[in-house]
Amino acid sequence: MSAHKLGPLDDLPAGSARVVELAGRSVALCRVASGEVYAIENRCTHDDGPLGEGELEDNMIECPRHGALFDVTNGQARTLPAVGKVACYAVSIEAGELQIELDDA
Repeated sequence: MSAHKLGPLDDLPAGSARVVELAGRSVALCRVASGEVYAIENRCTHDDGPLGEGELEDNMIECPRHGALFDVTNGQARTLPAVGKVACYAVSIEAGELQIELDDA
């Protein structure tokens, strides 16, 4: 596993998402309204839509292509047309800086 620094936590406001590219992966960083940060694979299981470009409400992010909802806390698809789940990545905060853990595969 490798830790990747992503910058200040304050750069990701509560209720927002952004996409980062790390180690050949596209990751959606999601900071829910309560302030927790989650990182999921930036790929809808329906048609590879960019989840990180969708609307984040509470702990659900909506794929901007066809409206499928995903739970950012566990990556699980909650509505059709998506099924299954996307990968989740561990996020930590060190001295106000976001970090994500990725396997070295």
